[in-house]
Amino acid sequence: MYKSFRKTRGKRFLSIISALLILISLFGFKVQAQDDGQQLFQVCSACHTIGKGKLIGPDLQDVTDRLDREWLKPFIRNSQEVIAGGDEYAVKQFEAYNKIPMPPNDLSDEQLDVLLDYITNYDPNAAVSPTAEAVSEDPTEQQAIDEFMAEKNDPYANAQISFYISLALILIALFDLIITRLIKAKVLHIMVIIISLVIIGEVVVKEAQSLGRQQYYSPDQPIAFSHKVHATDNKIDCQYCHFTVNDSRHAGIPPMQLCLNCHNVVRSGTHTGAEEIAKIYASIESGKPVHWIKVHNLPDHVYFNHAQHVKVGKVDCEECHGDVAGMDRIMQIHDLSMGWCISCHRKTEVQFFDNDFYARYKDMHEKVKSGEISKITVNKIGGNDCQKCHY
Repeated sequence: MYKSFRKTRGKRFLSIISALLILISLFGFKVQAQDDGQQLFQVCSACHTIGKGKLIGPDLQDVTDRLDREWLKPFIRNSQEVIAGGDEYAVKQFEAYNKIPMPPNDLSDEQLDVLLDYITNYDPNAAVSPTAEAVSEDPTEQQAIDEFMAEKNDPYANAQISFYISLALILIALFDLIITRLIKAKVLHIMVIIISLVIIGEVVVKEAQSLGRQQYYSPDQPIAFSHKVHATDNKIDCQYCHFTVNDSRHAGIPPMQLCLNCHNVVRSGTHTGAEEIAKIYASIESGKPVHWIKVHNLPDHVYFNHAQHVKVGKVDCEECHGDVAGMDRIMQIHDLSMGWCISCHRKTEVQFFDNDFYARYKDMHEKVKSGEISKITVNKIGGNDCQKCHY
C-alpha cells in the first residue's frame, strides 16, 4: 500500500512538472500574450493608421484586399528579411517610406490572422482606445489603470513568467531529489534542471542586452508635433529649433517662444487643426513647460557630445536618428548600442584635411603624405578608446 501511495504521488509530481513545462512553452520568451486584435494593433499604431492616411508607414485600410495574407505574414514578422530577399514590392515600399525599418514581430499564424481580421473589419466609429474606456477623474485610480495597461502590453512580461516558472521547476526538482525522492530516476531531475537553467540563462542574457536600449521607441508626446510637416513640407532646418547642437553636448529642446516665431501667424495645423497649436499658447500663458518625452536615450554611464559629432565630425543628423524629416511621429530607428557606435567609428572616414580641428594631428598627416595610410577613420584618432565615452 505504501508503494502504491508513493507511485501515485510520483505520478502527480510528474504531472506538475509537465504542466509547468507546458506553461513555459505557452509563455515563451518574446511571444505575445494578447490575441485580441485591438491589443495586437497597438504596436502597429505607432506607424500606421486604418483609414486616416499615411503616418510613418502606409495606411492599412484594405491592405488584405491589396496583398495576399501569405505574403503579409512573413513581412509582418520580419520585413527586413523579406526586403533582403529581394522582394520587389517590399523593396519598393521600403524606399517609398524613407527606408525606415519596421520592427520584427514574433507572432504566431493565429495571432497574425487575428490582427489582419481586425484591420480588415475595422470600424472607425466603433473603435475605442483600450484606455479611454477606463478614464477616471481620480488621479490615483487613473495611475493604477495606466500602470496596468503598461504591464499588459509589456513585451518582457512573458520573459519574467518564464524565469519564475523555470526557477520553480529547479527548486521542485532539487526538493524531490534531496528530500521527498518520489522519482527514482535521477536523470529526470537533471533534465528538468538543465532545461530550466538554459531558459533562465536565455532570459538573463536577453534582459541584460536590452538594458538601456529602446530601438523603435515611439512614445506619445504632449503635443502632436510632426517633423515631416516642419522639416520636409515647410523646409525648416533642424538647427533652427535644435540650435545648441553645434556648441553643446545636447541638441536642445526649443522653447515655446521660438514656436511663436511662426505660430503667431499660423494658428491652425494642416492635420491637427487648432487644438495642438493652442497648447503652445496655454504653456506660455500658464508659465508651465511642456513635458516632452525624450526618445533617444543612452545609459547614464555613456558620454555623448552632439557638438563633437555635428560640428567637428560633420555627421549628418540622419546618420544616428534616421530620416526624421520624413516622420510624423518621432521614432528611434537604431539601437544605439556600443557595438553600433564602434562599427560606425570603424567605417566612418574623418574629414581630416578640411577641418582645422585635426591640424594638431601632425603625425597622422605625415603618415597620409608618406602613403603609410590612405584614409583616416574615427577609430584611428582614438574614437574607440574606452575613456572617450566611459570616462
